[in-house]
Amino acid sequence: MHPVTMSALIALQCFVVLFVALHNWIPLGTLNDIKGVRAEFPSGKLLITTLINLTPYAFGLASSAIYFDKPYPGWLFWWLWISYGLACFGSLKAWWIPYLFRPEPDRAARYQVMYGTTHAFLPEHNGMRPNTLHVIFDIATVAILLVLSVLTAQQG
Repeated sequence: MHPVTMSALIALQCFVVLFVALHNWIPLGTLNDIKGVRAEFPSGKLLITTLINLTPYAFGLASSAIYFDKPYPGWLFWWLWISYGLACFGSLKAWWIPYLFRPEPDRAARYQVMYGTTHAFLPEHNGMRPNTLHVIFDIATVAILLVLSVLTAQQG
């Protein structure tokens, strides 16, 4: 496997792990709204949610780092494909389908509280506006799937 491709995968995974671990906890200026998130998720619930969401990506990153410069075992490819495939599915379900196709007023109202004051460059549609930080996360997730495609082709 090409070292540049593997390095790209590790770097993108680092971004995702840091995003999932920190974006609801550390103020990032207009990119997030900690108070808005806490209004919907009290600290205890937010901590549990963060840990549940973080675990598969942290495990994938740690495993990828252990096998850096070595061929990935089949189980690791499966782990990465499934976890990042589910992340893309989750983003589609949570953001893009309600934004583009099917209004979800309850979700739109909840997201308005959580993300209404954050930076967004897309226009509002169906009562929603994906914020910039989540768009960057989605781009990174899709990029991981593209890099995994290249690595899978190189492996086989």
